[in-house]
Amino acid sequence: MDSLTLQFVPYAEIEGLSSVKRIQKLLKIVKHNKIILLEGRLRSHEEAELIRRTMEEIDEKFKGIELSVVNPESVDTDFFRKLRVLFVNMLLGNRSGFTIIGPATIIKEIKQDPGKIQLFMQDLQKKVRSRRKR
Repeated sequence: MDSLTLQFVPYAEIEGLSSVKRIQKLLKIVKHNKIILLEGRLRSHEEAELIRRTMEEIDEKFKGIELSVVNPESVDTDFFRKLRVLFVNMLLGNRSGFTIIGPATIIKEIKQDPGKIQLFMQDLQKKVRSRRKR
């Protein structure tokens, strides 16, 4: 039976790392076929660099990543609450919401709306059977 591993990465575990080290750490986890639940979010340039690095490392075993950011504050329209969250993020880093990063060989698609997140998984059993037939 195949198992699915979700690895929680608290923001405190990556906050002291440089952008390069953050990306290396996250890619290493994903390459072990684990889905990351990252507290907070990466900076926009880090997300872009993660995607760029992923594209460079695609091969027979590693098919890429799926990435989605869930940010509950983006739904809130209260100006003062947004200002407070922005101030806290400047001081402590962007800890609001969370980021899901997973290998494309496991996650087919991530859909989200304010009330739920759906992870559509690849049919791993079908892939295993087709490999055995070859």
